[in-house]
Amino acid sequence: MPRRFFRKFAFKRHHMSKQWFMSPFQHLLHDHRLWGIRRRWVVPAFALGLFVAFLPFPGHMLIGALGALALRVNIPVAAVSTWASNPLTIGPMYYFAYILGVNILNTPPQPFEMALSLDWLTHTFVNIWQPMLLGSVLLGSIAALVGYVVLDLLWRLSLGNYKARKQSLRRDNKSD
Repeated sequence: MPRRFFRKFAFKRHHMSKQWFMSPFQHLLHDHRLWGIRRRWVVPAFALGLFVAFLPFPGHMLIGALGALALRVNIPVAAVSTWASNPLTIGPMYYFAYILGVNILNTPPQPFEMALSLDWLTHTFVNIWQPMLLGSVLLGSIAALVGYVVLDLLWRLSLGNYKARKQSLRRDNKSD
């Protein structure tokens, strides 16, 4: 099931190679690991995307894609799984990351209001960046680990069920 699910959304190498913005990466597009729908390339890409989603920097999809390129895992899965941080989840994610960082660093908490603006960046973020970054890296690591284990288990269970169904069909066909 996971392989069939990811195959629906898979990019085709030959379609991507025709895009003008991909010309600098033309030599990389022939690596099947970057686009293949196999457990060994999809599961780490999913975990990488979850880790990147917790980072308090803009450009999650680009960071995820470049990280996938460096690690030679599925680029589209890494880029899309960064969508775990979206306008609905970004506030709670960064708030809990900040609280976790404050507790670990044992620093007094500052007033925390999430606003994506230059004023917030220059006045608030400069005061809270250390605990927020520490909490983000820790929560991102935990999310990546949990995502890796859960997707890997689901993939293996799905593969086991698929093989069992095939064997059952073979036995039924032999008995007829």
